[in-house]
Amino acid sequence: MRIAIFVPADVHSLELAGLMDVFAEANARAGKTVYDVAVVAEDDRTIRCASGLRVLPDSAFDTYPNAPDTLLVAGSVGVPHRPGRQVVDWLANMAPHTRRYGSVCTGAFVLGEAGLLTGRRVATHWQFASLLAERFPEARVEGDRVFVRDGAMITSAGSSAAIDLGLSLVEEDLGREVALFVARRLVVFLKRPGDQSQFSVHLAAQAIDRSRLYNVQQYVLNHPAADLSVTTLARIAAMSARNFTRVFSQEVGLSPSLYVELTRLDVARFLLEGSRLSIASIAEKSGFGSAGAMRRAFLAHVGVTPSDYRDRFRTSGNGARGSLSENGSRLS
Repeated sequence: MRIAIFVPADVHSLELAGLMDVFAEANARAGKTVYDVAVVAEDDRTIRCASGLRVLPDSAFDTYPNAPDTLLVAGSVGVPHRPGRQVVDWLANMAPHTRRYGSVCTGAFVLGEAGLLTGRRVATHWQFASLLAERFPEARVEGDRVFVRDGAMITSAGSSAAIDLGLSLVEEDLGREVALFVARRLVVFLKRPGDQSQFSVHLAAQAIDRSRLYNVQQYVLNHPAADLSVTTLARIAAMSARNFTRVFSQEVGLSPSLYVELTRLDVARFLLEGSRLSIASIAEKSGFGSAGAMRRAFLAHVGVTPSDYRDRFRTSGNGARGSLSENGSRLS
């Protein structure tokens, strides 16, 4: 199976290397070259990745032979510069002749320029999801997904999500046993489900940490089990409830109630990953009040139950997270 990975200028080296290592390990497990991977660029000159790593493409796009089995576009650090018209036309013409095509991270912008996102569900890095939706309104952007499969197109979030995408393709082609072997070799989880949320409300909120709402955000994070009604939060912000709701939604991009729920989810995820507290105790500490309410929130926003999340993402042994004590309290 020939795989062409198109790399824009300023490509994110982790995404490119992650994909290539997944396919290389799959070849090692199979004992033969199942995947023939080529790095394709606008020309055949050396590319300097944003990290400083230098990559020599296998070919320029216009000398790549015929259509590959799989065509992927890697992302750059930030939104890629629009490639030349010939590259856009090449992608637009090539994709329909492949078995599958897609992108990693902001590579979705390049697919959009080629008209390949129309009517499609698409994932990208959460930081650029709103811009992708604005630039390509014909696409259905799902900005908090790890990866999304829509027919022949598969797209993913950034950085390590490239490995998730690659593992999903290996599992599709060669089965779970080979994908599991690759995951173990790379010391990663076999596969985060595609609808696993990449969204961290606190990461997204960092951009406004100097705003008048900063104290409110910190209060929510530090007191997830407290009364976090709009009335309470508006009082902290010294605003009327109506004005607070309007300003918060405008500046944060989420309603206060949704922000509170996502914060509680973040706290619960942190405790599930790093403590041995029971599900009921975590539900109480994170502010959900009951295991049932927490379960419903996880299914709605994360796509898995709290128990499944713990099974898939908890660290242990020497990899345990040292920032939590045994009872779930933060350590200095």
